[in-house]
Amino acid sequence: MFDPEDLEALADAVHTLENPGLAIQITNVVGQPMEYALKSLPDEISQRIASITNAALLSALRVATSTLRSNGDVRPSNRIHKALSTLSGAIGGAFGIPALAIELPFSTTIILRSVADIARAQGENIRLPETQLACIEVFALGSRSKSDDAADTGYYATRTVLARSISEAGKYIAERGLAEEGAPAIVRLITNIAARFKLPVSAKFAAQSIPAIGAAGGGAINLIFISHFQDMARGHFTVRRLERKYGDGLIRTEYDRIKRSNEAAKR
Repeated sequence: MFDPEDLEALADAVHTLENPGLAIQITNVVGQPMEYALKSLPDEISQRIASITNAALLSALRVATSTLRSNGDVRPSNRIHKALSTLSGAIGGAFGIPALAIELPFSTTIILRSVADIARAQGENIRLPETQLACIEVFALGSRSKSDDAADTGYYATRTVLARSISEAGKYIAERGLAEEGAPAIVRLITNIAARFKLPVSAKFAAQSIPAIGAAGGGAINLIFISHFQDMARGHFTVRRLERKYGDGLIRTEYDRIKRSNEAAKR
């Protein structure tokens, strides 16, 4: 039923999407668990991060619905994106929240460009609003902590939660563009994705705020950050490619089978 290479690609996607390792990798750099660092953030800082995260995603949405559309044949290397993201992390990590307000929209846009490259490589038409919003959707993937219920944060669960807001935003953008950023459809989309994107952003900020981390550590954290979302994008657009080939239902069924098999093997 499945081509062997497609089944292998799906298995790789399941492993990546259901086992995000962002917090573990950051912990290896800073030497302390991210759960502890996140809990130690003052409420005022957490609220400010939420505001910055919303602004960064709105900036990325502008890019997705404008410049990506006119650059469908341009395929910059993901290595360039990683280098730019590492540099911005090295510069921004030392200046706290004020730097995050400038650095995060920049690094989020870099990640979006890289995600778009990955989408094109999996056969997506980046000029379509549906694909552009699928790129934005990547920022909601793989964002979970130890306290999360896996049933609520798994890949397909996240897609299901976002489906309505993405559909509404897609229709709005197709008809009117992004002229009214405060439109309910746009606000709902950004709010829903930001609720999930905030966790990795908070982990990134908490790690970069550690006094001893230095510029090199800040760059290393940003490299982990972009690599995480590149991994999520590869998994996401692999699943979408296979859905186009075999149908949504069949791929969802096989995805769940592989996921259950992986979970049973861990017991």
